[in-house]
Amino acid sequence: MADISPAAVAAARRELGVDEARLPRSVAIIMDGNGRWAAQRSWPRPMGHQAGAKVVRRIVTEAARLGLEALTLYSFSIENWSRPPDEVGMLMHLYAEYLASERPTLIDHNIRLRHLGRRDGLPAPVLAELDESLRVTASNTGMYLCLALNYGSRAEITDAVRRLAGRVRDGQLEPDQIDEQAISASLDSAGVCDPDLVIRTSGELRLSNFLLWQVSYAEFYVTGVLWPDFDEAEFRKAIISFASRQRRFGGVKGP
Repeated sequence: MADISPAAVAAARRELGVDEARLPRSVAIIMDGNGRWAAQRSWPRPMGHQAGAKVVRRIVTEAARLGLEALTLYSFSIENWSRPPDEVGMLMHLYAEYLASERPTLIDHNIRLRHLGRRDGLPAPVLAELDESLRVTASNTGMYLCLALNYGSRAEITDAVRRLAGRVRDGQLEPDQIDEQAISASLDSAGVCDPDLVIRTSGELRLSNFLLWQVSYAEFYVTGVLWPDFDEAEFRKAIISFASRQRRFGGVKGP
């Protein structure tokens, strides 16, 4: 278990060697490359997913050790249901297993679990483990771990619009009261700060329908490292890269 006491977190952040004021509050990761990692070894794709699952604990623990407010992991998209049924079934088994086995880690590190995505379609064992993990971490006060599972950003925005339309229909909201804040508050990620940094492994240069609303002003870091080979050192490298950048938010800084 990592030491996440205030003193230990402050020490871990100093180890990065950058201005702490420039560190990200929230990081999102597109965990890509499991299949290619397995293919490079002439192994079945599920073995890549198993290897990738082991990395999740290390990165979640490191994020908590560095004092992040939120970490969002893109685990399974709505589009991923089109993969071969045996691969999908194995992934669902892994999710249920992960949620059960990692519950003590979440509790020990004071992590609050959030689910981003639709519940419809997820197998009963996954939902059962997800609900239990949500329940036992609800009173935690530390980092948010947002698990994007059966997730698609367009679907999330569509669902948010429907919620707002329902409130207008019921007389709870006037149309001219719908602003950016109202939309953000209707998303699955409501209450969690938007990502400052998006990391994508495996070298692909696309968002893949991930957090389209939330990452409007995020910085991007793409690495050719495949997810099963991504470790704490690579994670820190991405954070240090972020800290070296000038964020303008549409404005101009400097000469």
